Amino acid sequence: MATLREQIATTALTVTKFPELMRRMRESRPTDALEIIKKAYEFSLKHHAGQTRASGEPYLVHPLEVALILADMKIDPAAIAAGLLHDSVEDTSVTVVDIRKEFGEQVAHIVEGVTKINAIDFATREEQQAENLRKMMLAMVDDIRVVLIKLADRLHNMRTLEHLPPDRRQTIAQETLDIYAPIAHRLGMGKIRGELEDLGFRYVDPIGYQQVHEAVEARRAAGEAFLGRVESVIRDKLKEAGITAQVESRIKRLYSIQKKLLRQHIAVDQVYDLYAMRVITRSVQDCYAVLGIIHHLWRPVPGRIKDFIAMPRPNFYQSLHTSVISDEGTSFEVQIRTDEMHKMAEEGIAAHWKYKDGPVSAQDEQRLAWLRQVVEWQRDVSDPNEFLSTLKIDLYPEEVYTFTPKGKVVVLPRDSSPIDFAYSIHTEVGHTCVGAKVNGRMVPLRFKLHSGDIVEILTQPGHKPSRDWLAVVKSSRARNKIKHWLNVHQRERAIEIGRKLIEKEARKYRVPLKEIKEPDLQKIASDYGLGRPDDLMAGIGYGKYSARQVLARLVPAGSEPVADSEIEKPGGIASVVRRVFGGDHGNSAIRVKGHGDLLVYRARCCNPIRGENVVGYVTRGKGVAVHAASCPNVIALMYEPERKIEVEWARDDGTPSAYPVKLTVFCDDRFGMLKQITAVISDSKTNIRNIEARTNNGQANIDIVLDIADLKHLENIVTGVRKIPGVHDVQRLQKV
Repeated sequence: MATLREQIATTALTVTKFPELMRRMRESRPTDALEIIKKAYEFSLKHHAGQTRASGEPYLVHPLEVALILADMKIDPAAIAAGLLHDSVEDTSVTVVDIRKEFGEQVAHIVEGVTKINAIDFATREEQQAENLRKMMLAMVDDIRVVLIKLADRLHNMRTLEHLPPDRRQTIAQETLDIYAPIAHRLGMGKIRGELEDLGFRYVDPIGYQQVHEAVEARRAAGEAFLGRVESVIRDKLKEAGITAQVESRIKRLYSIQKKLLRQHIAVDQVYDLYAMRVITRSVQDCYAVLGIIHHLWRPVPGRIKDFIAMPRPNFYQSLHTSVISDEGTSFEVQIRTDEMHKMAEEGIAAHWKYKDGPVSAQDEQRLAWLRQVVEWQRDVSDPNEFLSTLKIDLYPEEVYTFTPKGKVVVLPRDSSPIDFAYSIHTEVGHTCVGAKVNGRMVPLRFKLHSGDIVEILTQPGHKPSRDWLAVVKSSRARNKIKHWLNVHQRERAIEIGRKLIEKEARKYRVPLKEIKEPDLQKIASDYGLGRPDDLMAGIGYGKYSARQVLARLVPAGSEPVADSEIEKPGGIASVVRRVFGGDHGNSAIRVKGHGDLLVYRARCCNPIRGENVVGYVTRGKGVAVHAASCPNVIALMYEPERKIEVEWARDDGTPSAYPVKLTVFCDDRFGMLKQITAVISDSKTNIRNIEARTNNGQANIDIVLDIADLKHLENIVTGVRKIPGVHDVQRLQKV
């Protein structure tokens, strides 16, 4: 039974928020029947009665706020009703069947697509997250309203995130930056993306957020005064030219500033587009006329003119961008677009949303093509970490516009290589790629392509992909095609090696091969949690399972081999040499789950330290390489899932241990900076192995190699250094 206080709060919602929702819907969709919204509100009011949020507010606040965000998108009444009901199945006793009975198939279908998978018992949080995202993306293909509700839901949750515990805030904010903001970007929804990014930044990196916020606020008054003067000049010149346009100004969003600071290692004063003007015209012709006027008034910055009208971004964003320098030496950006382009830039796929003839309109099919490709490529990815990693790659904005020799445009992710270009043309062109010419000049396959490059791929019949290519490519298409080829061919070889190892052991026990029956192998495969005998043979070939141990289960008890060896040949999982190498000699800090006798070593590419999430990868003859789960090479290595093995940090026995870790500090070049940095490190009782500094144009890069005990120790040092005024970023370099 709801308390009197809850009843009063709920009544207030009915008096204020719900009428506001109905008012907005009547304004945006005056001809639509809105009874379904009222019915959904009353249904939600009944079933969420007595529930409260972490903030103490009645739970009904959340579905109402989500519905209000959706109403601003001018979305249809069925989607608004689904927005009001979106948490009913998760948080009340209501089922999808109940929703279908009360509101029909369309609303039930959307609510089911939005509802998280909670009924299944997942082994890890990553697995649950991956399955929920996979479900959402499959539902998006069928009905885009699913993701519009998810974005509205996430936006309101981010607006009220301060009421959750710190660890939950961090997790939700990171997921928002990794997944939801990029989805909003790919759907062209710039307004929602911007707010999601700034809110996520605030909780993921509070120190960086505070530093950028203070730097912007310190310049805000002067910046707004400057923009006011610029706006006045532009209005006067447009009036003289007879161009009707809307002129507005803005200061760049905090997260966008931070990304630029980290990418270019510059200070806020060096951000060209910190201040920006936007001119919204009536026609494309006027856009180019305004560009001419702007360049006549102020000097343009070379290389900063971008024509996204002639060549729209993959999410259909269109605008002219130019950076100019005022007479007083202040740089600022000018964006020029038509009113229609502006609407598309702010609202994206929601700008033209109509549900007169069904859930997916033909005009948006092209916009959703990227999503269909993502779903197709990721349908067969079983590993949740791989799914999440490749999904993040898929969602990154594509920003490199390259050309074939015949002038066809090929759009690729930033930093793509000629290999990415080759696979975008055709799978066989990618497989047989041996070289490339960029702008008529031979370049290595690792070459990073830039917008405007003309690329010619050189092929050779019979040439095959290399595993090393996985460390180079940036596009999901190239990565998936290479991994598929490697997986098929490497697996075939592993099965062959596995059978040979079994045959070799069989000869030792004088067991005729014909006596090794398929059902017996099937039983052993099942005992190992594998599907087929071929999977068992592949595991033996990779070195994950011992041929001797497998055969021992097939021969009579008490049988002894004719010729045994003290040391097992490379390729077997067990070894009489029980030691750990690769880190400090004799350090046994890492062990393989379920096996006490494996050779284990820390991978040099990432040098994991105690406390980090780690993953093992079985190598041939060298034992198990242990990588940090965040290591970029992990994605490249996991094309052979059979070689993945669970590892963990052994229990700390109290013996002091230290791992060399290299940090790079990006900061202002000022007096006393190095002293402050070393003081923070010294206060944490940390040994400095080496330190080097480089300076350029008032900025400094300082490389420091430290002895670090564990992840918490490292995090404390990084946090302390980042708090020093003038420090822009601290990055850990994987190789020491």
